[in-house]
Amino acid sequence: MKTIEIEWRAGRERFEAHGHSGVPIAVDAPHFDPASAPAGPNPSELLLVAAGACAAWDVVEILRKQRASIDAIDVHVEGDQDEDPPWTFRAIRVHFTVLGRDLDAERVAKAVRVSESTYCSVISTVRGAADVTVTSEVVSS
Repeated sequence: MKTIEIEWRAGRERFEAHGHSGVPIAVDAPHFDPASAPAGPNPSELLLVAAGACAAWDVVEILRKQRASIDAIDVHVEGDQDEDPPWTFRAIRVHFTVLGRDLDAERVAKAVRVSESTYCSVISTVRGAADVTVTSEVVSS
């Protein structure tokens, strides 16, 4: 079982979340108040963070097992939400840029597909509400 603790205190337009690491994550109000300093992503943005990071860890592990020489993975995530409450995500696009030496673009693309279709619990969870697409590119370093 996963457990997260979330705190809100009067006078602060943010929440603070704590997971197993104990390291706090600042979560801004869903509709950012320009009068207050930004603290972190809002809850909807965190869903996109979770989808991208979840899939990226799988890609890292798959490519490591293949002994691929990866130097970096950058993930760009976009999401389209309904205009009316509850602002459900209807489309999420995840794009991976994998930097490394002598990488095979098709093997990277397969690792990305396997992550999205088989391993990433976040994408698996949101797939019922949102169309999820993943793409990748390889950049030689």
